[in-house]
Amino acid sequence: MSEKLFTTVSKVWNEITKDSVSSNFSDKILLHNKLLNFFHVGDYYYYIFNISSISIEFVQDQMSAILGYEKEDFSPENIVANIHPDDVAHFVNFENTASDFLSKLPVEKIQKYKIRYDYRIKKANGEYIRILQQNIAIENSDDGAILRTLGMHTDITHLKNENKSSLCFIGLDGEPSYYDVKIKNVVYEPSEILTKREKEILNYIANGYKSKEIGELLCIEKNTVDTHRKNILRKANCKTFSGLITKSIKMGWI
Repeated sequence: MSEKLFTTVSKVWNEITKDSVSSNFSDKILLHNKLLNFFHVGDYYYYIFNISSISIEFVQDQMSAILGYEKEDFSPENIVANIHPDDVAHFVNFENTASDFLSKLPVEKIQKYKIRYDYRIKKANGEYIRILQQNIAIENSDDGAILRTLGMHTDITHLKNENKSSLCFIGLDGEPSYYDVKIKNVVYEPSEILTKREKEILNYIANGYKSKEIGELLCIEKNTVDTHRKNILRKANCKTFSGLITKSIKMGWI
């Protein structure tokens, strides 16, 4: 599953590089100035992401203290693989929406926007923390292809407990900011891919109805209801119905 999602998000990243190749980057003054645009309200680390090669070129030592991973294990693949299952779709869709936004900006404004959102990520010890991710382009080609970004991850677990996350485009140098941006989906939540019938059955399940009772109410065979139940579990990535109901309520699907 994570391999498929990484392929999806890689395609998003490839779109904004426009097949351009990044050169060596060593502008420390620019990096310092860009870091001044980030804010942090907890433990944090910053990193440089080479989008053209889909690789992390640099990450601060503090990453190991916060996440528990060795620096050589901090890669785009491992980041995606360790995002909380309930947040992966948000992550991919946020990246896709941000890519679409940046691709429509005039070249001179690409480095004047900070992309901000949060999600949960698993530490090396198996514990999940919520991080605020802030990214800004630090290198782009003359035709607007983004080659490198500077990113910062801040642990905001102590500040935010709810699962809802929003995407923000923060304008710098006088540019306008956009908050709670409407998302352009490439990966869909289970509530968006369930059929009308499956949503009906999910609501009956949540109210304690058995397959036979649901079948009688909907005028369908019990075996048909059982098939729908299996499909709902698969789409929601849940193993049990108790887990499905808990997740459905938590995520606002029912």
